[in-house]
Amino acid sequence: MPLPEPMDERLQQAMKRVLLATLPGVLALLWFHGWGVALNLLLSGLTALAVEALVLRVRRRPLMPELSDGSALVSATLLALALPAYCPWWLTVTAAACALLFGKHLWGGVGSNPFNPAMLGYALVLVAFPAHMSHWPAPHGVGLLEGLQQVFGMQTAPDAWAGATALDSLRTNRSLTIDELFANDPAFGRFGGRGIEWINLAFLAGGLFLLQQRVFSWHAPIGMLASLFIVSLLCWNGSGSDSHGSPLFHLFTGATMLGAFFIVTEPVSGAKAALARLLFGAGVGLLVYLIRTWGGYPDGVAFAVLLMNLGVPALERFAEARQRRQLT
Repeated sequence: MPLPEPMDERLQQAMKRVLLATLPGVLALLWFHGWGVALNLLLSGLTALAVEALVLRVRRRPLMPELSDGSALVSATLLALALPAYCPWWLTVTAAACALLFGKHLWGGVGSNPFNPAMLGYALVLVAFPAHMSHWPAPHGVGLLEGLQQVFGMQTAPDAWAGATALDSLRTNRSLTIDELFANDPAFGRFGGRGIEWINLAFLAGGLFLLQQRVFSWHAPIGMLASLFIVSLLCWNGSGSDSHGSPLFHLFTGATMLGAFFIVTEPVSGAKAALARLLFGAGVGLLVYLIRTWGGYPDGVAFAVLLMNLGVPALERFAEARQRRQLT
């Protein structure tokens, strides 16, 4: 009988699979937004590793195995994928540093964080620098040299380089029908946001790979997607000018699939019991729709996840009480 793998090795293997599963989404983002995505990944990853090493040194803890377990790099990668491409270098560095400091090490390091580190870093810079966080590039971005100049503040972005996303346009629309938006607004694609619909499909493929590899169970992602689908279906009033979008639109626009398979499945800040994970995901899906539709931000994945992180203890108690009632 083979001996079980040590915890550090299991964590490292899981983190490697998560990074591998992000590859389809990364390639899709690179195709649609260009070099800015790669610059985000590089800056975020280097910052996360540097902060991790510095904090471990300050705490007088050995650099290995924590520096090599992959958890910091995964958080940095997910954060970088959520940030706008070509955002200023200091914004990416600030978000990654906050994610590691306030989302992870403030609570004791790996296995102790009550909040999702990547989403905490994202939410902090979104609140602090809303103008920079709403500057999304048009599909296909710019070349590497121009991208470097924009990221490091050496060149102003060209005219018509950035525009409103599909969620922005839908939230502020007052006169056009959904059909007219899809026909005339360049932010809209075939069934979701232009480009982002295919990016969501790529993250869906990566998420299904992780499910097949049993890196996590189906409860949280299915709970989120089912909840978002049901509430958007119940609130959908066709293609009128006051429509909030179809279920298909909400499933394949914004950060839906990234959130469902790579964010709500974070094992430490999420729920542990199967029922609690299902309710956690369902709560995230509901909050995402409410924030997208009536909130002040076009996409609410980060805030939805952080709010549900606060509810994890209550969800765990509810699941435990229900299990006790079933056994009696």
